[in-house]
Amino acid sequence: MNKLSVGDNVRFLNTVGGGTVKGFLNKQLAVVEDEHGFDVPVLISECVLVESAGNEKLGQAPEDQTVLQNKKPSQDNMAVSFKPVAKTENAEIPEETPEGENITVCLAFLPTDMKNINTTPYECYFVNDSNYYLFFNYMSRENNSWKSRYSGSVEPNTKIFIEEFDKFELNNLEKVCVQFIAFKHNKQFRFKNPCSVELRIDTVKFYKLHCFRENDYFEDDALIYYVMQDDLPVKEILVSAGDLERIVKEKGQIEKRPKRQRIEKRKKSPVIEIDLHIDELLDTTTGMNSADILEYQLKKFNEVMSEHINDKNRKIVFIHGKGEGVLRNAIIKELKKNYPKCYHQDASFQEYGYGATMITIK
Repeated sequence: MNKLSVGDNVRFLNTVGGGTVKGFLNKQLAVVEDEHGFDVPVLISECVLVESAGNEKLGQAPEDQTVLQNKKPSQDNMAVSFKPVAKTENAEIPEETPEGENITVCLAFLPTDMKNINTTPYECYFVNDSNYYLFFNYMSRENNSWKSRYSGSVEPNTKIFIEEFDKFELNNLEKVCVQFIAFKHNKQFRFKNPCSVELRIDTVKFYKLHCFRENDYFEDDALIYYVMQDDLPVKEILVSAGDLERIVKEKGQIEKRPKRQRIEKRKKSPVIEIDLHIDELLDTTTGMNSADILEYQLKKFNEVMSEHINDKNRKIVFIHGKGEGVLRNAIIKELKKNYPKCYHQDASFQEYGYGATMITIK
């Protein structure tokens, strides 16, 4: 292990970057100021000495530097005082939430064109749902070695755009790894162990529209793969073998997107249930033949659709029963003819058996 001193210039062993040692959190963690002026906690074992600070500086901190607490914490929940060297008097203080003291982190994948699921590129986001700053590294495994795809820091309660890729890149993302260190600026915080989680990406899911689901972090449906939930790292998950996407298209296109966005958890709209069984719609069917009954059921279907057609992402379950499939087929025909932008699928088998269709307004 390298013996480091304040003022040493180092580079990082397993990721791009480096900087100047500013102090120490404990016997395992050093604080390195990177080229952008950010103070980054890094494992000492991950630092390679490039240039010594000089004999006159070894073992002592310059007057304008703050050496951080070097006492190893004895408990995971011990409070650690982190005093960054960079001046932060004018820095914005991030908002904190009670639940944010437990770290939740995930990767989110969103298709850029939901209508062309077989050919569309995808966007990948890193979501930090916590009160902590995270210094993280996102990697993929290629040819029996790891490739860093993105590394940097992300503010509390923030989602950050990582990359855009297409179908050709999916196989390269079959296995990914996320590592991060958590800390807070200019205030006390509870010690969090460094996290390293490997995920297997199920690339087949990227070809199936129903695998992209409603979530807490985006207005659009997304594939969400958790790295950590409520301070617990996810065991190796099968996000599995399939297809993830081609690395960053043109730099100019990516820079047009907002890199970092505050997380505003969306409120989930309740699912509307409409029972189209004729005895639920009418007290009596005297004088009506099969064609009349079907016409009345479709009329009710169209009334409901017209009422909610402008409610984006609204989900409506139409209960039609199994039978011979006449009503279901008529509903699908109406959808293709009058509501081509809406997406349909079989409703939950657990709740409705084979007798219901769920429609999502798009």
